[in-house]
Amino acid sequence: MIFLKNNKEIELMRLAGRIVAETLLLIEEKVRPGITTAELDRIAEEFITKHGARPSFKGLYGFPASLCISVNEQVVHGIPGKYVLKDGDIVSVDCGAFLNGFHGDAARTFAVGNITEEASKLIKVTKESFFKGIENAKVGNRLTDISHEIQNYVEAAGFSVVREFVGHGIGRSLHEDPDIPNYGRPGKGPKLVEGMALAIEPMVNVGSYKVRTLNDNWTVVTSDGSLSAHYENTIVILPDGPEILTLIE
Repeated sequence: MIFLKNNKEIELMRLAGRIVAETLLLIEEKVRPGITTAELDRIAEEFITKHGARPSFKGLYGFPASLCISVNEQVVHGIPGKYVLKDGDIVSVDCGAFLNGFHGDAARTFAVGNITEEASKLIKVTKESFFKGIENAKVGNRLTDISHEIQNYVEAAGFSVVREFVGHGIGRSLHEDPDIPNYGRPGKGPKLVEGMALAIEPMVNVGSYKVRTLNDNWTVVTSDGSLSAHYENTIVILPDGPEILTLIE
């Protein structure tokens, strides 16, 4: 079931979304060669709790940390730990915050020091595909109109879109209906209506779209070892178009 949000609920989601956005900006400042992913996780958890929220991910389905931090060929759900970021890495950081009964959810991929031209292009295309997708996040369109635009943009750039993991509705629960694939034919799925809150999150690989999960039962990596990037925001469908709740201009 898709839960539509009223104006009061959307306002509460804006507050949760802002904490997520501010957390990711803080983490971006801290990303550098020599810092561990565990330290980034600690910084984020302290910031989120200091602002009266709680990390959405910690304990969810048994996940042990506040952030999902995925480096290089890791796609999503990487567990923060002793890994020390090094020059040339790319690091995807997925963050959620729960405040006043509602969740916000967003992800970014950051460069660590000097990265390759290919890695830089991957990060750029992944981000841009999100914005291409939400051009179709309008009342009256269909859900996969968003999906189709993301896929087209990514594949035109020579990259591939992950199939096994998708975006989702969001609100009082972190994961609500509907699932939002980043690929597919347009004109499918539920019609977009005012009050839909969606977490749209392209996951893009340099090589094949195929992925596998490591023995920790969390960390998802590209099957061919190629680099992967992730970009996500929580949006809400309004009469005049989508509003991004997890992005500070």
